[in-house]
This record gives sequence, C-alpha cells and structure tokens, in this order.
Amino acid sequence: MSGSAAAWHPWPEEYAARYRAAGWWRGETFGSVLRERAAAHPDRIALVDPAGGADGGRRTWTYAELDARADRMAAGFAARGIAPGDKVVVQLPNTAEFFEVVFALFRIGALPVFALPAHRRTEISYFCSFTGAAAYVIPSVHGGHDYRELAAAVRAEVPGLREVFVADGDPGAFTALADVPVPVPVGALPGALPGALHPVPAPEDLAFLQLSGGSTGVPKLIPRTHDDYIYSLWASNEICGVDADSVYLVALPAAHNFPLSSPGSLGTLYAGGRVVLAPQPVPDVAFPLIESEGVTITGLVPPLALLWTEAAAHTDRDLSSLEVLLVGGAKFSEEAARRVRPGLGCTLQQVFGMAEGLVNYTRLDDPEETVVTTQGRPISPDDEIRIVDDEDREVPPGEPGHLLTRGPYTIRGYWNAPEHNARSFTSDGFYRTGDIVRTTPTGHLVVEGRAKDQINRGGEKIAAEEVENHILAHPAVHDANVVGEPDPYLGERTCAYVILREGAEALRPAAVKKFVRERGLAAYKVPDRVEFVSAFPKTGVGKVSKRDLRTAAAPLPRPATPALTPTPPPQH
Repeated sequence: MSGSAAAWHPWPEEYAARYRAAGWWRGETFGSVLRERAAAHPDRIALVDPAGGADGGRRTWTYAELDARADRMAAGFAARGIAPGDKVVVQLPNTAEFFEVVFALFRIGALPVFALPAHRRTEISYFCSFTGAAAYVIPSVHGGHDYRELAAAVRAEVPGLREVFVADGDPGAFTALADVPVPVPVGALPGALPGALHPVPAPEDLAFLQLSGGSTGVPKLIPRTHDDYIYSLWASNEICGVDADSVYLVALPAAHNFPLSSPGSLGTLYAGGRVVLAPQPVPDVAFPLIESEGVTITGLVPPLALLWTEAAAHTDRDLSSLEVLLVGGAKFSEEAARRVRPGLGCTLQQVFGMAEGLVNYTRLDDPEETVVTTQGRPISPDDEIRIVDDEDREVPPGEPGHLLTRGPYTIRGYWNAPEHNARSFTSDGFYRTGDIVRTTPTGHLVVEGRAKDQINRGGEKIAAEEVENHILAHPAVHDANVVGEPDPYLGERTCAYVILREGAEALRPAAVKKFVRERGLAAYKVPDRVEFVSAFPKTGVGKVSKRDLRTAAAPLPRPATPALTPTPPPQH
C-alpha cells in the first residue's frame, strides 16, 4: 500500500467491506480508468487547451493521446528515480500538462501533492519539506510570476528536493518536462511499466495528497485513495447529469478539489466527456470558450458567479449551451443565487463540500426555492451526518449546530498529523468540519457559518494564525489578530488588527501588506484591511475576543497618535 500506514488512517476494514458491498468502491484506479476510456473511444477528445499549442493556439488531446502521454511520462519519471509512494508537488496552471503529469504519477503509484498557482515560497517550502517531496513541477512563468526563481528559493531551503521539472519555456537551471518522457512500446503497459519492480497501484492505495485550508498556521494534507475519490466522481456525475456528451469548463485552478471532482475535470474524464481548460475565469476569457466549445457545465465560487451573471447581460457571446452552473467553495447568498437562472439562462446547483470528503448538492429536480435557499444534501446514502452542540450532544432538527460527518469518501485522518487528528476527528471516526449548519425537513443543509477560526475569502480558505505569525515578525509589531469581515463580493475579506510596539514609528497599512508579501505569503492571504489599535477586546478570562473583533460590538481603542488614515476598500 502506497504511503506509510503510520502516516495516514485507512478506513476500518468493517467500513471498507461495507462500502465495497454497497457498490460505492468499485475497485478502480485512475490509471485503469484512463486506460479503459482510451480503449473504448480512443479518438474522442478528452482535453481542450485553448492556448496550449506551439503557436499559442488551440490544442486538443484525444483519450488515446492522453493515455499514451501518461505512459511515456510515467516511464520517464520512473527512469529518473521517482518511485511508488514518492511525493511530487505539482504547481501547474490550467494546461493539458497538468493532466499528463498527474495521470503519469497515478500510473506509477507516486503521489501528487496538489499546490495552487497562487502559492509562494512559504507554502511550497513547507509542502516540499513536510512531505519529503522528491520532485516539484512548475511552469516557467505564469501570471507574471517566475516560478523558476521560486523553485530555486525552495530548493535552497529543502535540499532533499531532488528534481524540479519545468513544463514550458526555458527551464533555466532545471529539467524541461518535455525531456522527461521516454518511448514505451505499444501494448507494453497493461497497467504497470515494462520491467517494473513494483506492483500496479491498488484501488485502496493513496492516489494523492490535497491541501486543507485549515484553521491553524500549519497546512494539513488530505490523503485520498483511488477507491474513495473515484466514488465521489461517478456519484457526482449521476447527480449533476454528466455523461459522455458533457463538456466541462475548468474555470477555477485545475488542482483545486472543487473543479477536480464536483464533478469536475476528473468526473468528466471518468464519464468519457470533454474537458476544456480556461486560462482565466473572467467572462472575457470564459464566455468565448463556452460559445466555441459548446460548454455544458462548469463550477464557480460565488464572487465569480456574480461577475458572470452581471456580465452575461452585456455580452454578445452565445451562452445557450451552458446547462448547469455549480456554485461552491463558499456560501452563495440567496439573493445572488436568484440571479443565476435569469442572468445566465442555466440551472444552478449549489455545492457545499470539503476536500476532506463530504459533498452536498442541490439536485437538478429540486424546487427553485430549495436551490436558492439551501446548500444541498449529501451525495451518498452512506454519508452519516451529526449536528451537535458544543458538548457533542445532538441538537433538535432544524436547530443550528456543529457539523460532524463520516462516510465512504470522507477521510479518517490527516496525513502525518496526530495532533490535528485528535482535534478534528471523534474517537468513532466522525470528521469535525468546523461548519455550523442546520437541516431542512427535506434533508438539505443550510450553512450558517464557521466555528473554526478560518476565513473563507471567495472560496480560498485562510488560516488567521498563519497570517498573524507573518505580521508578528515585523520588528515594529507588538501583537496582531486577523479576522474575517463581511464583504458583499467575496463573502468575507481579511482585516488585520495590529498593536505596535511601544516607541515604534507609525506604520501605514501598505507597509504591513508589503512586509508579509515579501515574506512569500500568497497574494490572497495578504490582509485586505489593516487597522492599528492600542488594545484588543478581551473575554472574561482575559483571552482576546475575536468574536468582538469580527462584530465590532464595541469601538476599539485607537492609538493616542493614529498610525494610519482609513484606506478605501480593495478593488476586486
């Protein structure tokens, strides 16, 4: 079994047997699924990369081409010493190479660690160090950022990182990804590499590690197996109506759990459909792709859904092929949800889920009021839900409480994180999601908020403690607390309350933002607002009351000499 048994928590055998007997776990692997789809319809287009061609134009790969590319890349990775169980941090934008790389790793039993293009040195160094990554895969330049410079900085901090592969452009001091694949004889790969000394990955093996947004400054890694994740794909396909005729637009970052699996790119490939990769999610890019590629389904976070809905009224693009818009990653307000059908002319499906497992959907045949006022109901009949109070006692139906869950695709523990697991999982295997929810009589969930000290900024999860630690590193800062505050566009934005050291020179908000940005923090984690105060509100036992910071229940004391003037809200 790939991955150390001590590093992760497989499902207890009685539950694994139950999920297999129920037919949820079909005994498939990602490598075998791609092989089967390529054999069944080799000439069907699997991927469309609108800007991936040699001339910057449209590029397509059929299922047979993707399968063959994955074989050659797998053989090349193996030849360079990447072995089953090795971790490979993959930080690629929405390009066809993302799928070539991850399916190659699936095929040899190495574990992709999915990073987002927005991550920077702080995060990537941690991922590489914590996982003992053997390799790191990057673009050369993307979004104006040179990832080769990032890789050089990471390699200096993590000397155990053996390989850096650059997917495009000049690789600089590293290895061009195009130089990795090696020829593989036709028919030589029934599932494993020719002459391989290791077994084919098994369905119960780990397939990859995802990143959790976590409520602390230390990111957590989510171990997903072939069995459990593939179940979430085909079950999502059934709920969302995805089949071989579906065309899914990957508008969000390809490595994010939502566009991977709800039903996402991997769900679409499982169904034998077509995946179209959007370089950016903005209407000026996405709308022409919907028109030219006949996109039928896509997924967005609430801020983008609002942007698309407003832009649709002013576009001359034909969006009539779009049948379903999934909105998730953060709660979609009722008012905004009501705008989707009249604005975009498609069906809305709300999605409430987490990379740790549980996913809820509104159904295609749900009444409109249910669709716009709830966040859906669970995928599986075997998804177990508990809603409890602060003492873990079940609350009456319809009352809000803490959401706990376990099931056939919800993990039993984070990877190599015993302290987190003790807090985040009950002794009988329920995951504490950190969400406050209530149920409706139909079994749908309504999300009321977050219990964890975590900020959900437009679908990107930000750990307050992590940002606080970076601000506290500033020599002029005495203390800092970061909270989320309501934002009509993002849902929440970040506000950093800062106390300066006695005698320190006054700072401006821009100086604090510049400081944390230069420390390598991802751009979306840089505080949207910085306020300087002389003290924080306290609880009865002397702890800082973040609740009062969030609600501004009482005016906060300002420094005797104000260190700033109010700044306008950020431009989104």
